[in-house]
Amino acid sequence: MKSPLKQLKQQDMHTQTVAVFCGSKDGHNPLYMEQSVRLGQLLAKRGIDIIYGGGNRGIMGAIANAALEKGGKVTGVIPQLLADRERKHDGLTRLIITEGMHERKRAMYELCNAAIILPGGYGTLDELFEMLTWNQLSIHNKRIYVLNTNGFYNNLHEHLEHMEAEGFLYTDVENRIGFFDTPEMLVEDILA
Repeated sequence: MKSPLKQLKQQDMHTQTVAVFCGSKDGHNPLYMEQSVRLGQLLAKRGIDIIYGGGNRGIMGAIANAALEKGGKVTGVIPQLLADRERKHDGLTRLIITEGMHERKRAMYELCNAAIILPGGYGTLDELFEMLTWNQLSIHNKRIYVLNTNGFYNNLHEHLEHMEAEGFLYTDVENRIGFFDTPEMLVEDILA
């Protein structure tokens, strides 16, 4: 019998799918939630499926609900540890419960064609940097998009460019990661 993850991979291998990494909190600026909702709507409208952390709170819940309301397909991947704590989303197209955090990230990476980073905390940065590291090591070559709402990631962008200028990166920052100010710009680049 095939595992649910292997079955999903076979079903979705020809579908444009993005992993979305973001906060399980709203943040203080209402624009974070507004742009997350807009991004979810745009992805659904353009037929791009979402893989995300499986929660029903904060930016995480906002993007999932917005996509679902527009008829989009949303797969949640959540570790058992967080299933109750983050109030797992029970209205998704699919929900995968993993044993732990590492399995969650791996499943999300394997199921997506690209990744989108929205505002978030430590976990969001962990996921971003693991994807960047795996890109650098040629474990995968998936494009990473950052929705830089209200300049949330300006300092990070500057620091990545500083790492490049100081000779610590193997390729140009822009070859691995794109920063976008609006959901519309981001989605258009995905589809280009």
